Amino acid sequence: MLKERQGVLMDERLAQFEDKMQKTLENLDRELSTIRAGRANPRVLDRVYVDYYGTSTPINQVGNISVPEARTLLIAPWEPSMLKNIEKALLASDVGITPTNDGQNIRLNFPELTEERRRELAKDVKKKAENSKVAIRNIRRDANDSFKKAEKAKEITEDELKDLNDAIQKSTDSFIDKIDKAVDVKTTEIMTV
Repeated sequence: MLKERQGVLMDERLAQFEDKMQKTLENLDRELSTIRAGRANPRVLDRVYVDYYGTSTPINQVGNISVPEARTLLIAPWEPSMLKNIEKALLASDVGITPTNDGQNIRLNFPELTEERRRELAKDVKKKAENSKVAIRNIRRDANDSFKKAEKAKEITEDELKDLNDAIQKSTDSFIDKIDKAVDVKTTEIMTV
């Protein structure tokens, strides 16, 4: 009974740190999805907010975003009066593309990426991945510190401390592997002409 209760406590200790690692991975996925790779992807607009009657609102909540052609995004606002606000938000954003307003819709034409720009984007992807790896390793360090404190406070045994350290290291390795795979996929997407 006691051993079973301690196993549950160990799992809970481990789960809180693995949850933080998962959130770090999800954050990286969100960041990578906003990097454009030559083809139009509505996710590049995820960080664009429009002034909607005094409220900062995500662009996908004020209009329909579609991909009519491989390198074109079409934004059709639900209210025609929002055209100017959407255009202003796009110009102020870090999307880096000048919107074309035809009076009913806004078009974003993505230019073909140059080889130099593709390399810059690939470096940016690697930099974001490295930051995520550092965050994962910091979470591992925090977990190990927490486990050591618990062992000093006699909440866990020395063997349990070793088991927890091994488990958090396996989780760390697993999440770093997932980050590497995500970077490989994104880099291949960017470098493909």
